Amino acid sequence: MHEVAIMTETVAIACASAEQKNAAKIVGLTMRIGVMSGVVPEALSFAFEAVAGGTLAEQAKLIIETVPVTCYCAQCDRPFIPPNLFYECPLCNSLSQHILSGKEVELKSLEVI
Repeated sequence: MHEVAIMTETVAIACASAEQKNAAKIVGLTMRIGVMSGVVPEALSFAFEAVAGGTLAEQAKLIIETVPVTCYCAQCDRPFIPPNLFYECPLCNSLSQHILSGKEVELKSLEVI
């Protein structure tokens, strides 16, 4: 379950950042998780509960934003969100190999007091 490792590192980064700001505690964390990242949001939430105990993030609220797959069509010179698992441009029907987003696993924001 790689979500535990991801969340362990995320909580460590968040706590280090909070400590640098002399914060008393972390109130909230927002993460951006791409649908192609291989990370299961529910498992990530469960992992957060497990690893946040005893840290500045112990009572923090975790918000997970899901990032859809966005591709780029070279034919049309524009981004698009594919309607299914085939990255086919809805305008010209050409297949795209250029994925612009959807693989993210990032700590977007941190709320501290």
